[in-house]
Amino acid sequence: MAKKIRVICFGLGPIGSGLARVVAARPDFQIVGAVDIDPAKKDQDVGRVIGLDHDLKVKVSDDAARVLKKSADVVLHCTSSSLKLVEPQLAAIIRAKHNIVSTCEELAMPWGQGAIAKRIDALAKKFKVSVLGTGINPGFMMDTLPIALTGVCQQVTSVRVNRVVDASKRRKPLQAKIGTGMTVAEFQQKAGKQIRHVGLTESVALVARTLRWKLDQIEETIAPVVATQPIKTEFFEVKPGFVTGVEQYGYGIQNGTRVIELHLKMCVDAGEGVDEVWLEGKPAIHSIIRGVHGDLSTAAVAANSIRRVVAAPPGLVTMADIPIISVG
Repeated sequence: MAKKIRVICFGLGPIGSGLARVVAARPDFQIVGAVDIDPAKKDQDVGRVIGLDHDLKVKVSDDAARVLKKSADVVLHCTSSSLKLVEPQLAAIIRAKHNIVSTCEELAMPWGQGAIAKRIDALAKKFKVSVLGTGINPGFMMDTLPIALTGVCQQVTSVRVNRVVDASKRRKPLQAKIGTGMTVAEFQQKAGKQIRHVGLTESVALVARTLRWKLDQIEETIAPVVATQPIKTEFFEVKPGFVTGVEQYGYGIQNGTRVIELHLKMCVDAGEGVDEVWLEGKPAIHSIIRGVHGDLSTAAVAANSIRRVVAAPPGLVTMADIPIISVG
């Protein structure tokens, strides 16, 4: 039997808890520590906090420094989408000599962040640990999947991805992050800042880097999806004329041509989700997957990346740098 991987959970919000449940269910993983700043979770057993019907005999602590002193192979980091905000957390984990799998979207392809990425990479190499940012998107559906599909092509001239997400089945923070229930004016005021899916430009950059395409520029657009009829979710009621979500495009432009086009529509009235990839090349490819539940699959992608990251060379790595992930 393979060696059991010792895990520290850093952040037990909806995504962190979902990831912890996946890890707790696998016999080859062992949760040895947990960090969360929520006072209601402090000193509670991790098992109960993440919704299990039994204890895991590990208490949640708000003292990250103390928990990071534990012997562990990897830290599962789930706190924020912003690389700037999480850099101090990542640095503390690295200095404690732990590998990292993070769901921070901007960490999925961090080199666009310049100095921050260089600092994290240098620190990780100094302390001989590996750092990966991943999830379902960015991390898989709009970057790793189309990259993998190019493996059956002799040549590829363009990549196009369409992802439609039924956000009505997703967690409350995500529904809020895409502007659900806002007026169009409120959405436009906050678009690109508080309101947006983070990671589209990172996916464009990761595809281009892996295919060794030099892009002249990366562009991103964002617009509201507006309700035409009343919509009700577990968390929001949306009247006609109000916002139900976002529609974003990410473009990779080379010599005036959009060689990469990523389209994301994420809203509470999307209906059935779909993930489509078109590759123009030899041969041309059109792949269709009938929707993937983002929260469940983010936890799966992160958990399935753990062994790859523990075995990876020190430094900052992307999904394109590690072997293909799988269950097991």
